[in-house]
Amino acid sequence: MRGIGATEEEAFAAAGSALTAAVVDPERVEARQRVPISCEAPDHELLLVDWLNALVYEMACRGMLFSRFDLRIEGDRLTGTAWGESVDVVRHRPAVEVKGATLTELRVGRDGEGNWIAQCVVDV
Repeated sequence: MRGIGATEEEAFAAAGSALTAAVVDPERVEARQRVPISCEAPDHELLLVDWLNALVYEMACRGMLFSRFDLRIEGDRLTGTAWGESVDVVRHRPAVEVKGATLTELRVGRDGEGNWIAQCVVDV
C-alpha cells in the first residue's frame, strides 16, 4: 500500500484508500456509515501499520468497506473517522481479503518534492 499526500494525514488516508482498492474498486463503495478509529504507536511508521490494521479489523468485524477518511495525527496518536458501507458481494465483487499490514517496505516520510509518502506491504 502506498499513500501520497500534501500532509502526513493525507498520505495515511490515501494508504487507507489503497487498502480498499486491494479488495474492491473503491468507486463502488459509498460513504454511508461513519466509524471512529484511533490508534497510537511509538513512531509514525508503526502508526501507519496500526492505522491500516485498525481498518482491516473494522472491515472484518463490521463486514464493511471504506471509501473516505478524515484523520488527525498529533504526536504519536492518530484519531479519525472512516466512512463506508456494508459489503455487498454482488455489487462490490471483493477480490481478496487483506489479513494485515506488515513491516515490509515500511516507510513514512517526505519524498524529494516535499510530498508525504506512507507505505508498507500487506498480507492477503
